[in-house]
Amino acid sequence: MKKILFFSAIALFACTKKSDQPAPGAAGGRTNYQLEAIEGYLVKPMPLTESVTASGTLLPAEETALHPETSGRVVRINLPEGKSVSKGALLLKLFDEDLQTQLRKLDWQLKQAEITEQRLGELLQSKGVSRQEYDLAALQVQTLRSEMDLVRINIQKTEIRAPYDGTIGLRRVSPGAYVTPANAVATIRTTQALKLDFSVPEKYGSLLKPGQKISFKVEGQSAPFTAIVSATEQSIAAETRNLQIRAQVQGRQTGLLPGAFAEVSLNMSNKSNALLIPSQALVPQAREKCVYVSKNGTADFRPVKTGVRQAGMVEITEGLQAGDTIATTGILFLRPGAPMRFSTVD
Repeated sequence: MKKILFFSAIALFACTKKSDQPAPGAAGGRTNYQLEAIEGYLVKPMPLTESVTASGTLLPAEETALHPETSGRVVRINLPEGKSVSKGALLLKLFDEDLQTQLRKLDWQLKQAEITEQRLGELLQSKGVSRQEYDLAALQVQTLRSEMDLVRINIQKTEIRAPYDGTIGLRRVSPGAYVTPANAVATIRTTQALKLDFSVPEKYGSLLKPGQKISFKVEGQSAPFTAIVSATEQSIAAETRNLQIRAQVQGRQTGLLPGAFAEVSLNMSNKSNALLIPSQALVPQAREKCVYVSKNGTADFRPVKTGVRQAGMVEITEGLQAGDTIATTGILFLRPGAPMRFSTVD
């Protein structure tokens, strides 16, 4: 009985030791399994459109804050809020009776000086007066005319006239108020034409040219609007490293108001033969990005340069060619020179 138990124990120990040993192919079997399950991707050219979204602001083609050129009391107001006015229309008048009185006085003095000049001119022909006396009379006439011109200019400063055809905003002054050049009495702007200002990163600055068409959307409007690039700023903003762009809004402008936020869509480039690969195929390194390329059935760890990124795809500008097959799964288990067997290739 003891012999039977002894041989049974030996047999049980032998079975246990055998089960502890890995099955054939299991040692390193995880790596072999992963390598056999690698999925690949065949690099091929395809069309690529690079789109950029920027934030912009709608502005009137012209906008001017109306300030008086001199201080004074408001005696007349013609600022129709929200209504159009024509260029040159009188919008506001300040008190100018003192200047008008001064102008009338100078006008009377000028008439007398002109009579004196005429008489001295007749006497000069008959040698009745000296040339110097006549020149002094002529100088007096010119002086009075210059003084009258100066008074007329000061009278013009008491008026605010529309600098162009436009629409008046909200009035900020009432009759009888005393205003100074620091007071803005209202704002005039043109609403028939709008412009769009927006900024793009400096790397896209060279791709935007005057005459290029862009599209944008505003809040509350489902249909997009179009604009034509008219000019670009001649320097990059040092704070943001962005380039300021200005465009003229085209077509109908119903629902567009100056100051509104606009979401600008830009198609920066169209490529018909771009090389795109799945983004998970990239292996980030310290200073570069690499991919595993199948070369004669083995893994070639190749550095690449990337370009535009899209949903799940990235453009390769250097390092790959059309027809290369790269690994998209199992890249954590691959090593340079390791055999590559693909389960599927897209």
